[in-house]
Amino acid sequence: MADDAVLRALASACPAARAAETADAVAGVAPRYAASPASVAEASAVMRVAAEQDLTVVVRGSGSRLDWGAPPRSCDLVVDTLRLDQVVEHAVGDLVARVQAGVGLGRLGELLAAAGQQLALDPPPGANGQGPAGTATVGGTLATGTAGPRRLRYGTPRDLVIGITVVRADGTVASSGGKVVKNVAGYDLGKLFAGSYGTLGLIAEAVFRLHPLPTAASYTAVDGAGPAEAHRAAAAAAASEVAPTAVEISRAGRGQPVRVGVLLEGDPDGVGERAAHLRALLGAGAVTSPDAPGWWGRTEPGAAGTLIRVAFWAAALPAVLAAIDAPPRRTASTRSWPAPPRPG
Repeated sequence: MADDAVLRALASACPAARAAETADAVAGVAPRYAASPASVAEASAVMRVAAEQDLTVVVRGSGSRLDWGAPPRSCDLVVDTLRLDQVVEHAVGDLVARVQAGVGLGRLGELLAAAGQQLALDPPPGANGQGPAGTATVGGTLATGTAGPRRLRYGTPRDLVIGITVVRADGTVASSGGKVVKNVAGYDLGKLFAGSYGTLGLIAEAVFRLHPLPTAASYTAVDGAGPAEAHRAAAAAAASEVAPTAVEISRAGRGQPVRVGVLLEGDPDGVGERAAHLRALLGAGAVTSPDAPGWWGRTEPGAAGTLIRVAFWAAALPAVLAAIDAPPRRTASTRSWPAPPRPG
């Protein structure tokens, strides 16, 4: 089908379909079309047309993490989820919220805070610091499985999602889970799609369990620790009765001292007492502040750097830092991710 005919077919499925522009490029790969569905029905219709026309599809939220990983080998159609921006339901008494994929975490946080609740995710900025965490969308955060330091207490997106609605590559709408935390019926699509990076389908809606919003928080940090000392401090904090929400480490560069920070949340009196106990655990130089250290939760490697995720047990921290410090023995080979599957 000619380009004009394809565009007409897309526009019949979604009025906000158009020819792609330069800004729609995905990691330098220019698509031919872009569409912004405003409902699950429109998203389904767009994906159905894409399947019929054999178009390669890339789903985009705010785009703050669209450059994570290798670029796609091809991209015919970018489907933008930002018009799927409704908080469909907030069951305050049940601590549950059902939201569409394009809702920003910042906006959702403000809405939930008015009821004294939170979606306990603190994703870092996108790669190379592109965009504050507040610009991230619900769908993008779930698709990348992104979580920040508070995952120690609350877990990752896959731990907080209890229901999901997705649009498959052929336009089929599928749902699983429900609106109660103990719902166990059906296949758990939420955990399958968490961290799928948009390769399995378009995330349209998600249902999350919420947590009460703490009334006070404090950050206790100690600087100047080496790898072994950092491990001791982090392990002592994580295993102590102070019940930290997060334990974070940072180092300015290879061979530099390791900084350890611990977040405590709760009521003001309790947080103060726990922070005092924590300072005794961390030892000389530990300082408590209501504000996060400047390095807290940061992941950007700089404009010319590369962000690498390394997962390991906490006990391996000294060995991992030593491996990072060791001179490289060879140049790593470059591997490309498989291209996103074509619809159908």
